[in-house]
Amino acid sequence: MPSRNRRESATEGQEEDEATEEDDRRDSTDSRFGRAMEMTDSNLCPDSKVDERNCDGLIKRNGGDTEITVPLTYGHCKKVSPIEGENLYRLRNRKFLLEEKKRLGAWALATAVFGITLMILHNELCPVVYQRGSVYALTISSAISISTGCLLVLIIVFHYKDVRLFVIDHNQLDWRIAMTRPRVLGISLELLVCAIHPVVTYWWSPEEEEEQEEEHVVVGASSPPQLLLDRAHANFSAPLCLSTRNFGPLRDLEILLTAMMFLRLYLVHRTILLHSKVLLNASYRTIGSLNKINFSFRFLLKVLMNKYPARTLLAFILIFWILASWTLTLCERQVQEKTGNMDMALWLTAITFLTVGYGDVSPETRCGRVVCLFTGLMGVASTAMMVAVMTRKLALNKGEKHVHFFMTDIQISKRVRHAAANVLRECWLLHRTDVSKCSSGQHRYRQRCLLEAIRVFRYLRIKQRRLRDHASEMVDLQKMQMIMLDMSANWNNSNLQLEQRILSMEHKLEDLTHSLQQTSQLLTQVVGRQSLERRPSHLSAPHR
Repeated sequence: MPSRNRRESATEGQEEDEATEEDDRRDSTDSRFGRAMEMTDSNLCPDSKVDERNCDGLIKRNGGDTEITVPLTYGHCKKVSPIEGENLYRLRNRKFLLEEKKRLGAWALATAVFGITLMILHNELCPVVYQRGSVYALTISSAISISTGCLLVLIIVFHYKDVRLFVIDHNQLDWRIAMTRPRVLGISLELLVCAIHPVVTYWWSPEEEEEQEEEHVVVGASSPPQLLLDRAHANFSAPLCLSTRNFGPLRDLEILLTAMMFLRLYLVHRTILLHSKVLLNASYRTIGSLNKINFSFRFLLKVLMNKYPARTLLAFILIFWILASWTLTLCERQVQEKTGNMDMALWLTAITFLTVGYGDVSPETRCGRVVCLFTGLMGVASTAMMVAVMTRKLALNKGEKHVHFFMTDIQISKRVRHAAANVLRECWLLHRTDVSKCSSGQHRYRQRCLLEAIRVFRYLRIKQRRLRDHASEMVDLQKMQMIMLDMSANWNNSNLQLEQRILSMEHKLEDLTHSLQQTSQLLTQVVGRQSLERRPSHLSAPHR
């Protein structure tokens, strides 16, 4: 007995040791796998917070405030399949790339606007506050060049992120597949447009400035006072920073480069598209992809014009008006005309934009004429859009149209009844005139009244028919569909009721046939009994 107890205790101890070793081995495996998943997740997303209990590493924000946590493990740190992990990795990278593209687009637009602002300040302050060739002029020009370089870098990085996003979306391994000819041409054109900025300031020479000042001094000494006074009155605007005599081609080149800096504002549509709720809303994108809708700036512009037509059109007209006016002043300053002043440029741009053209002012330079021509074209397009917007705003909706046509139909119906009554009255008056044998003049008068009443009656009937034809064209398809659905539902209900009635009649017929069978059986039994009762009576009668 003691030996048996010792064996049982030894066996139980061995089993406990094996169980503890197995638990330790399982815990160590789970901990190693959990640390491996945490390290993988931290390498993929160093900024994200990892949940130690569930080993979650992917946080997706849908709509901004809501956070959806997608676990990389299931249960107690079970390893996911490679395909699922790769899909999660691609989704997370796609989300990060979209955020970076949005951020880079905003920075690129801010840099472009900063460069344009510096260019405008340089052209407004150069001949008035400081002279060309000074430290301030070189500083602002250098700042414009530095902002242009930063803009080019941001554009290159943006397209690099775009190519990476294309590779992730199409599950490609080689990035050169994404570099198609249209993409390369678009990137090159974009870099060329963003690289344009005035660089003629660096070519200024002090000798030219001294020669120009000596020429002005000689001209001022040899000119009479009245001529100088006339010139002073003729100079309505400040001169250009490079309006020198010998640097005419360079001056035209700087005006062209300065005006072309406004082409950088194409980044506005990219920034609006990347920050729009249409592109950020997942449900919007899902429904659009199912309907094969391309979410481009054209689609976004249609949405804005449909939702906020007046605000969108007003903002575009104001921004274009100010930019075109300043460009016109820049072009007209080289000849020192009155259109080089901002107020006259605003007036000229307004009358050109509205296609009025009073003729009191006109551009003198070729650059100014090109600006006015472009302004006129944009004015025609904006006027057409404004007319479309006003037409849609003044048009009646479906409910208002139905109410209007219903009331108009009632009024015309009343007028038709009155016209028909007038026709009958004139017929009776004409008949009374014939019976009473009145004069021929009164007879002709009654005939004319009858013809006029018939004409009015026909006119009102035609008008009523046209109104009803026009109202029949406004048939609401959804309403007709609902009516047809109601009719089909009523038909189905009636069919069900008929089927139920037929079934009840069948049951009643079955009951009736069953009762008839029972009745026939009873009758046969009764007849059989009566026949049996009569036979003995007939047999017993002769014996008596």
